[in-house]
Amino acid sequence: MRFGRAVGFVCVAVVAAAAYAAYWPDMADRWAPQAANAAHQWHDKIWPPQKEAAQSAKPAEPPPVAVAVAPARRADFPIILQGLGQVQAYNTVLVKARVDGQITKIGFKEGQMVKQGDLLAEIDKRPFQAALEQAQAKQTQDEANLANAKLDLGRYMTLSKQSFVTQQQLDTQKSLVNQLTAAIAADAAAVDAAQVQLNYATIRAPISGRVGFRLVDEGNLVSASQQTGIVSIAQLEPIAVIFTQPQDYLYEINAAMARDPLETIVSDTSGRKLATGKLIVSDNQVDASTGTIKLKAEFDNKDHALWPGQAVNVGLEIGVDRNALVVPAAAVQRGQNGLYVYVIDDTNHAVLRQVKVPHQNADTAVIAEGLKVGERVVTRGGFMLQPGAPAMVEAARGS
Repeated sequence: MRFGRAVGFVCVAVVAAAAYAAYWPDMADRWAPQAANAAHQWHDKIWPPQKEAAQSAKPAEPPPVAVAVAPARRADFPIILQGLGQVQAYNTVLVKARVDGQITKIGFKEGQMVKQGDLLAEIDKRPFQAALEQAQAKQTQDEANLANAKLDLGRYMTLSKQSFVTQQQLDTQKSLVNQLTAAIAADAAAVDAAQVQLNYATIRAPISGRVGFRLVDEGNLVSASQQTGIVSIAQLEPIAVIFTQPQDYLYEINAAMARDPLETIVSDTSGRKLATGKLIVSDNQVDASTGTIKLKAEFDNKDHALWPGQAVNVGLEIGVDRNALVVPAAAVQRGQNGLYVYVIDDTNHAVLRQVKVPHQNADTAVIAEGLKVGERVVTRGGFMLQPGAPAMVEAARGS
């Protein structure tokens, strides 16, 4: 009985030792080197080596980023210089009185379009009409005296031949005729001056354009010396836009103007196109304080889309970059190292490319370096990309 118990105890001990060796084979290496190999084999069968499996497993690739792409292509790109400008009336006149008097009539409505020669106002004409008639009467009087003096001169000349008058009397009569002739010339000048003053009493539009607010009401006294006018007239057809460009483009602008009139496009602050005209003149000097050159463009403005004093955006086309490599402007981004784009390669992974952009507008950018024709650049979704990241190219709209 005791022998059986001892045998059982030994069997249990052996099984426990074997299980412990299988669970912790490193201890078998220390206490029972003969059984270490078997212990390691049992341990690997029961518990596979997870560490090696984890090391051999590849990290999972992040999910692809949905992007829209567009191919880099060749196209002609118009080189347009952008700037800020201000609309200016082609001619502006402040109409003033040129004689003193009372306004008896206003012949225009505020905001009215007038033509050159249209009646604007009238000043009381009676004083000027009286002055004209007085000058005319004086001229008539002197003409009558001259006619009489000429008759007397004829008689004196006849009597002088018969020695009935002295030579002194004859010379005196000739002098009188000459004096009256000069007086008539002065009278004629006085009549003309009085007529001019009378004409100034009727105020007419010196140019065609749009009148502004009335500055003097009917019944007021006006003077030729006062600074306040009667009304201002601004010529709207044609109209001008004054704008500036950096002096770096001065040579290109002047060279292009020498070949052909340069097309100029103006738009409002929202980007809506207002009118198309042509550059007519560049200033004769560069503004040293700003380093810019002042330019003036002319527009027909038949629809009155441009208004004096209006602030506009001005685009000046100075040439065309033929067969340039272009991409959508949305593809170009700015980073710490300058401008770059994301290119989607043949395996649909993102590649970052540094690029040089010599010209760009709101829609298109010209690429001088960094891209090839046909490469796909990211136009939407690029902010979520990293170099080497997978991408899922969205289908084009309408496909």
